[in-house]
Amino acid sequence: MSTEHSIGSNELSGVNRAFIIGIILNLLFVIIEFGAGMYINSLALISDAGHNLSDVASLALAMVAFRLAKVKPNQTFTYGLRKSTILISLLNAVILLIVIGAITWESLARMKDPQPIQGDYMAVVAGIGILINTITAMLFFKNREKDLNIKGAFLHLAADALVSLGVVGAGIVIGFTSWYWLDTAVSMAIVIVILVSTWGLLRDSTILALDGVPRGIDLKKVKDAILGSSEIRDVHHIHVWAMSTTENALTAHIVVANDFPLSSFEPLKTRIQQALQNQGIQHSTLELELAGEPCATNTF
Repeated sequence: MSTEHSIGSNELSGVNRAFIIGIILNLLFVIIEFGAGMYINSLALISDAGHNLSDVASLALAMVAFRLAKVKPNQTFTYGLRKSTILISLLNAVILLIVIGAITWESLARMKDPQPIQGDYMAVVAGIGILINTITAMLFFKNREKDLNIKGAFLHLAADALVSLGVVGAGIVIGFTSWYWLDTAVSMAIVIVILVSTWGLLRDSTILALDGVPRGIDLKKVKDAILGSSEIRDVHHIHVWAMSTTENALTAHIVVANDFPLSSFEPLKTRIQQALQNQGIQHSTLELELAGEPCATNTF
């Protein structure tokens, strides 16, 4: 969701470092966890490794989005490549849905024939995952509400830490009871956790990709903010959309009295734009209309 506060240049460099650290740490752990899962034949570890691998891809894509967002406008892309942050956020959600499908398919197959597993080994490897995912998630904690890609990274990593905690518990129980079916049960729990954490990201990124009103933007409050200036008689044709995961835009028709002095419009527009900033809209284009002028049918 596009939010009211954008990321400053200093914070941006810090976020880039967080992405690089997160990619390296998680990629190393994916290799360790997948190898361990294959060695002890644990579907839960293999599933968690697949989930972590999708996070590595998500982190890499999100980092690319930040770099593309810096590209300056040109004759072909007059807004620059800011929209790529939204498209990459949507792609991240799709990747996670693919991971869900793969894990579910294998889990259903394993239910018919649970495999023997070294529960203690499984718990130790998953314990390392808790540590790595928690450390990486905390790198994104500060800026998680400022950008949809950062929020997605934080949610994925936090969910991974919780999933790893579940795998640790299952490994301990399997070590004492030999209930090998728990391995498959945990892998299905991982599917549920991924689905829950992915749904909001998929919903928000789809809305933004279709130029819908970003979550957190209340059109009624936006209209009230515009009408807060006494000179304004009405406002219509309000359109709000996201230019990126951190920037929102608006166009609107502003109706003033017939005797309104045109020389006063610039100060009025400045006041309106400041009010819109408080509503989370960073870019606004306002068209002035006199009360007696005809206009197309109002949409709002």
